[in-house]
Amino acid sequence: MTTKCSPSSVLFFNLSCLCFKTQNFNRPLRARSTLSCSPSRRLHSCSDADSLVSFLILALSQCSSASHCEAVHSRVVKSVSYRHGFIGDQLVSKYAEVGCEGHAGKLFDEIPEKDLVSWNSLISGFSRKGCLAKCLYAFHRMRNETLMNPNEVTLLSVISSCADVKALDEGRSIHGLSERLGMLTEVKVVNSLINMYGKCAKLGAACQLFEIMPVRSLVSWNSMIAVYAENESPTEGIDCFKLMRRNGIQPDDATLVALLQACESVGSIRLVESVHCVICRHGFYGRMLIVTALLDLYAKTGRLDASHQVFLEIRNPDSIAWTAMLAGYAAHGYGLEAVTLFKLMVKKGMKPDRVTFTHLLNACGHAGLVEEGKRYFRTMFGLYGVETTLDHYSCMVDLLGRSGSLKDAYELIRSMPMEPNSGVWGALLGACRIYRNAELGKLAAEHLINMDPSDARNYIVLSNIYSVVGLWKEASEIRALMKENCLARLPGCSYIEHGNKIHQFVVGDQSHPLSRGIYTKLTELIGKIRKAGLAPKTEFILHDVDEELKEDMINEHCEKLAISFGILVTNPGRTLIIRKNLRICGDCHSFAKIISLIEKRTIIIRDPKRFHHFTDGICSCADYW
Repeated sequence: MTTKCSPSSVLFFNLSCLCFKTQNFNRPLRARSTLSCSPSRRLHSCSDADSLVSFLILALSQCSSASHCEAVHSRVVKSVSYRHGFIGDQLVSKYAEVGCEGHAGKLFDEIPEKDLVSWNSLISGFSRKGCLAKCLYAFHRMRNETLMNPNEVTLLSVISSCADVKALDEGRSIHGLSERLGMLTEVKVVNSLINMYGKCAKLGAACQLFEIMPVRSLVSWNSMIAVYAENESPTEGIDCFKLMRRNGIQPDDATLVALLQACESVGSIRLVESVHCVICRHGFYGRMLIVTALLDLYAKTGRLDASHQVFLEIRNPDSIAWTAMLAGYAAHGYGLEAVTLFKLMVKKGMKPDRVTFTHLLNACGHAGLVEEGKRYFRTMFGLYGVETTLDHYSCMVDLLGRSGSLKDAYELIRSMPMEPNSGVWGALLGACRIYRNAELGKLAAEHLINMDPSDARNYIVLSNIYSVVGLWKEASEIRALMKENCLARLPGCSYIEHGNKIHQFVVGDQSHPLSRGIYTKLTELIGKIRKAGLAPKTEFILHDVDEELKEDMINEHCEKLAISFGILVTNPGRTLIIRKNLRICGDCHSFAKIISLIEKRTIIIRDPKRFHHFTDGICSCADYW
């Protein structure tokens, strides 16, 4: 039987044959000089050295560990100069890249006659590894010890390092230095600064830099679209794309990824369809990254059918595409379909990773597939080699909690090999809200509040649990604590698209131009529900007020206003897709089910946790949510 070796394995085997003995790295390493040789021998050696350096540079490019770097280093010390082919500078950068920052610094200090390339190798190595402090230290050493001015490569490395950790003050200092050195004429430097300000949530500064650029590259436009999308200004990002097209700039993969990100924030289905056309028209439909992002976006905007169609059109989907489709099924509550897709994925030879299992367990939890979820959780490491993470534990706590096994969920938390995070305790708190377990809910809420005292959601859920079980005094104390800590409840908002516009509604909203017609339609729908013998579920109003006021309050929930608006302005039979920033309440859930039957409409509501598909009086969640 023959064994196949990777190119890098063969390369390092050949290298090890050349290196008869590895020198101790703890001693100062000095390269052998060829100056003591005769002129003819030096000429011959130079030719041999060039070939060896080319081989060593190739080997170095494929180094993935410290031992590989040391093997190359040993051969360099034995046969050539650190300056030959700049091999010493490349070794410094590679040592930093594989995590040996100490080796990188030590070797750098041993290199004689360091030039700007040498310093850039050290700085860029630290930058790529995310070591901002070491990157800045090396940068300041270069400036102070050698009085060298940085070039474009230097600045790009330092600015990138600042952006990675959102070091705004340091980034501003580099911006100022770039301006003093006249480097803001370099397009790549300005692009890097735009990206840095965007990562630090300084949209105004990014826009200002973009506006004053005399020449804008494709990367400049891509950076601005991405910055808008990342900073909750997706509409401006889309406008930026339109302006880019009017300027005759053709998009690339990065443009479309940024544009799809902006579309997700807007939540406009028509916009997604328009971008889909752009992708097809410019020949990007065969790009796996783009098509995967598109199918994921369709699923997130409620069009699971379109998402599935895009997936079917991918010729050879990779594991990321399979996982994206599985995530879509999970979010829409189609647990059985998600499990079936997972089995097919494995059958096709795809290797699931931790993200795949997070979505798979989430799908099982939302569909009540408790035994299937337990089985996958038990076997994910043994069968698939996937280590259990906090996300997986969070999914399992949620799965057990939703099924009513609160005690088992709590015991799982206690048995965890790592410290539970807010996701794990939040899953338990959510389950306590469903099953009205005030004692365990208080325990989970206390952990969450200790982790983040500024998150109002944890106080609200605990207050709601107390209210549901009639502990009005305790609920009042929690609300008083929120007030004392200046924490405000996030108002519920519902969004629905119509006429190329996203319409927003809040509780009791009367600001919409069609407000009178919306409330007339809502009154009509409530009348039909009552005629069918169904009454509002006022237990979901968690305030100690009389029943008549509770009914008035619950009838003005934003979901009901959005549904009424959708029925008022769209043709009969048209599907309504509504987004909501908070979890849908039980009464609105029942309202949507009944209206879907009475009005013969499919109503899709997305809350932060999942999608609910209401058709013919039935929800896709089977009331398991």
